[in-house]
Amino acid sequence: MTMRLLLAALALVLAAPLVQAQSVGEAPTYGTVSLRAGFTPDPHEMSITAGGSISVGISGCTGKVSDAPDIDLTWRGGSSTLYIYSMSDEDTTLLVNLPNGSWACDDDSLGDRNPLIIVRNAPSGLYNIWSGTYGSGLASTDVMISEIDPR
Repeated sequence: MTMRLLLAALALVLAAPLVQAQSVGEAPTYGTVSLRAGFTPDPHEMSITAGGSISVGISGCTGKVSDAPDIDLTWRGGSSTLYIYSMSDEDTTLLVNLPNGSWACDDDSLGDRNPLIIVRNAPSGLYNIWSGTYGSGLASTDVMISEIDPR
């Protein structure tokens, strides 16, 4: 009986970060972007404020995000690879809910403080994008959506 309770408690702790960040139905704070394969100008850039009060603890990623997504991307793609990244003087993170309901998260793949999420053969659909901060507080950042590898 005690082992069952321990396993149930562990399952709740492990699931908590995903539950906290799943406000996918809320209106995005900085708007909706509609892009299709071959869009110009590439990259598409949006200046936003990253961060919030919700802790994210998905594999390979930590930080704080807001309740609602920052940006909703409606993508009509085909077989393009999408690069979603941000550039900031502060340490930022990215959290993306993909059209199939799975999550992608990153902290520093584009360099010292900048995240990069790569979606190969990006399926058409809605991408909910959160820009977070590694620590507490807020940070100015530019979120970029591109078909060109920024590295």
